[in-house]
Amino acid sequence: MAVSINGLKRTVMCGEVTEEYIGKRITVMGWVQRKRNLGSLVFIDLRDIKGILQAVFGEEINKEAFAIADTLKSEYCVAITGEVVRRESPNNSMVTGQVELKGEEVVIFSESETPPIYIKEDLDAAENIRLKYRYLDLRRPDMQKLFVIRHKTTSIIRNYLSDHGFLEMETPILTKSTPEGARDYLVPSRNYNGQFYALPQSPQLFKQLLMVSGFDRYYQIAKCFRDEDLRANRQPEFTQVDMELSFVDMDDVMTLNEGLISKVFKEVLNVDVKTPFMRMPYKEAMDKYGSDKPDIRFGMEINDITNIVSDMDFVVFKSNIEEGGFVKAINFEGGAALGRKQIDKLVDFAKDHKAKGLIWIAYKEDGVKSSIAKFLSEEKANEIKEAMGAKDGDLVLIVSDAYKNAVESLGALRLHIAKEFDLIKNKDEFKFLWVTEFPLLSYDEEEKRYVAEHHPFTMPMDEDLELLTTDPLKVRAKAYDMVLNGEELGGGSIRIHDSKLQEKLFNTIGFSDEEAEEKFGFLLQAFKFGPPPHGGLAFGLDRMIMFLGGTDNIKDVITFPKNQNAACPMTEAPGMVDEKQLKELGIKVIEKEDK
Repeated sequence: MAVSINGLKRTVMCGEVTEEYIGKRITVMGWVQRKRNLGSLVFIDLRDIKGILQAVFGEEINKEAFAIADTLKSEYCVAITGEVVRRESPNNSMVTGQVELKGEEVVIFSESETPPIYIKEDLDAAENIRLKYRYLDLRRPDMQKLFVIRHKTTSIIRNYLSDHGFLEMETPILTKSTPEGARDYLVPSRNYNGQFYALPQSPQLFKQLLMVSGFDRYYQIAKCFRDEDLRANRQPEFTQVDMELSFVDMDDVMTLNEGLISKVFKEVLNVDVKTPFMRMPYKEAMDKYGSDKPDIRFGMEINDITNIVSDMDFVVFKSNIEEGGFVKAINFEGGAALGRKQIDKLVDFAKDHKAKGLIWIAYKEDGVKSSIAKFLSEEKANEIKEAMGAKDGDLVLIVSDAYKNAVESLGALRLHIAKEFDLIKNKDEFKFLWVTEFPLLSYDEEEKRYVAEHHPFTMPMDEDLELLTTDPLKVRAKAYDMVLNGEELGGGSIRIHDSKLQEKLFNTIGFSDEEAEEKFGFLLQAFKFGPPPHGGLAFGLDRMIMFLGGTDNIKDVITFPKNQNAACPMTEAPGMVDEKQLKELGIKVIEKEDK
């Protein structure tokens, strides 16, 4: 890319200078990665986004350029002009390692202080320092590669969706606060004193309105905002690949998105993704893996041994089963070799994840060892061993509890063991699946009413419609999540388009007509004018780039992310504002009392 600055024209990027340039006079521009002074020669490694090129300066080449080159320091921004020659000592690990640039001219655009972080790959530095000097962190080649991948991915997505009849359309950032599960970020209005806009948690309602508008297929690479407590790999602002389609069913949406994912992984990583993806009902996912986003790269599935242990004279089993609980177990192959301290750590982990306790049975060559040895007959130990598919050397781990606690604690323990003991042999494998048939509703004990698991516009499964009035918790939704290696990559549903069914669902979750009108009135009004059947899906773009870029930190794939306290160390946001601004908005800040 030719760029002219102060009469100098960049003729090629540093990382693009290969043997075909030998004998040519070029100008490159970038940052000094490293300087080496060998007395009669000065070597400069010059870096730009495409890579690193070595330049050599000597008094015999150009005395003035040699003198300037000797003053250069790390991160000086410079231009170097000269002839490309073959290197006497090639570096086969570099794309440009067969050539070097004879430095005939050097121009310093700007000098640099000593950077507070090293500009190098695989930097080991405190996260807050990296975020404070993010503009330097982003100079690092491994970081820049991630954003090249991000750009390439969004380009592929745009082209694919355009080829499949989608229009890219924008929806408002300043909108109305509606209940979508997390806290809204609120924006006060100067013109409407005491009233607030909300930043969108998703474009959900607007994309449905676009279907009512007849646009047929919409997509948007959309910024979304949620004011919630941050966990690992969660940010207050994030990006979705958001889409909605008219006149489709679940199969249509899933098949189209399998094609999208296949194209992205092939063009970005040259990985062939096998389609169609496995489909797994929510109930099966919870039964086998204790998670609605199961990692299926390894086994250790959860088994139900309630019937097998129901006749044991062990109060933990007996009382739990009498109260309607379950006894669930996983088999840790080879786990019998663990020491007692290691097993105790697994017990503590299960308790930390809401299990009342963790019972273990170690099948050793010299006999069975167990935390409930005095209640466990040889016959019962063998029954459990056979049911679990265990063999000598294995460790069976058991939780006796209510269904949810039992499967979720074992699901978390299963993942912990896989990570702690390196059970996932092919970490570069991509295992996709769809989790389907989610519950439409759950019961909120605090509010004493049913609540929508996804959102209140999700279509129930046709065969479950009658259960809305008789047994709402058994109603399954036409909802689907795409899962990759134990992470939710995207999710969506078919929406309700029938106003009578919508009214019925609102009644089930305890919304009066007035409440429904207050919260969603503009959408309900639109649905009076012939809404089409429609459905959609949204991918977490940031999470997708994490997989494609091989990083496990979401902050690596967002240009200027927040830290775990939702603050920006670089700009020091959030911050105080001028009293005049607050007065114009009719806002008075009241300090929180210490709890």
